[in-house]
Amino acid sequence: MSVTESMTRLQAQRGALVEAALEHVPFDGWTKQALKAGAEDLDLAPGEVDRLLPNGIRQAISTYVELTDRKMMTALDEKGLENLKIRDRIATAVKTRLDLVEDQKDTVRAALAFLALPQNAALGLKLTHGTVDKMWIAAGDTSTDHNLYTKRMLLAGVYGSTLAYWLDDTSEGHADSWAFLDRRIGNVMQIPKITAKIGKAGKIAAAPFKMGAKVARCMPTPSRMRRQFGG
Repeated sequence: MSVTESMTRLQAQRGALVEAALEHVPFDGWTKQALKAGAEDLDLAPGEVDRLLPNGIRQAISTYVELTDRKMMTALDEKGLENLKIRDRIATAVKTRLDLVEDQKDTVRAALAFLALPQNAALGLKLTHGTVDKMWIAAGDTSTDHNLYTKRMLLAGVYGSTLAYWLDDTSEGHADSWAFLDRRIGNVMQIPKITAKIGKAGKIAAAPFKMGAKVARCMPTPSRMRRQFGG
């Protein structure tokens, strides 16, 4: 068996273990107990948990997020986003990602609580970036310059706030969450207007304070924002 085949097999086994543990996370949280219960469901030896997830709960949650992200990409491919405006592609991506975990809200809450701990904050940011990066890729984004980072930063804010709202949403079909999502994207669309005013102020201050002008030029421009979210 080649190294690539061995790694693929390991990842598949790791994913299967995490999927099995999801049945127990709502009751036991993201704990070793939940992982061992999942291993028992798969008739795995207790030692397999440490072999498949040597980094413990951090690796288990990372695997869970990555598995769901891959499912999102598959679902978006099937939907076909090419005929939609950019903002509609992004809205569809966020909705699809949340729909995939509609029956796992307690599991998501437990993961967020774990990632909110100071020692796990960097991991939380990394996973969020991975999710929104895949959303932009599915939306057809091909940016390679600073626009790439601007887009992901803005979408991280939209996705994170919508996720928080969605977790407590009890409206039928999460209609309130989707309305909230549309408003958040609309808020992002207002940034160019604000930026334009800041840009003018930066130009006025350029002579005595050239650094202010540099900062203004680094901010998202109206045309850039229209390209990113305006379709």
